[in-house]
Amino acid sequence: MAPVDLETRTDFALRIIKLFAALPKTTEAQVPGKQLLRCGTSAGAHYREAKRAKSTLDFIDKIEGALQELDESCYWLTLLERSEIMSARRLRPLQIEASELIKIFVTVVKRAKEKLKK
Repeated sequence: MAPVDLETRTDFALRIIKLFAALPKTTEAQVPGKQLLRCGTSAGAHYREAKRAKSTLDFIDKIEGALQELDESCYWLTLLERSEIMSARRLRPLQIEASELIKIFVTVVKRAKEKLKK
């Protein structure tokens, strides 16, 4: 996948912001919503930092940070669904995108680690 395409896909953060804005203003919605907002918007920032990494190890570290944030995003999206705060229909596209981004970043990390071994 081309870097420009991956950068576009990290617009996942914009979709998370819109979801947060649509959440009910109740405490039980806002607490997990703010957690999702934090980690869901952070993955793209980690990717952007990785593009400017000083070394392959630094690159791997930053991409792994993005992976952690995406995994946490999956957790909060699932919690919002299971608690019935937001419908599965509304959350499913974000859950799919987070899972696909995780797969892409795992592949990126594997390739970078292989590069280190050479």
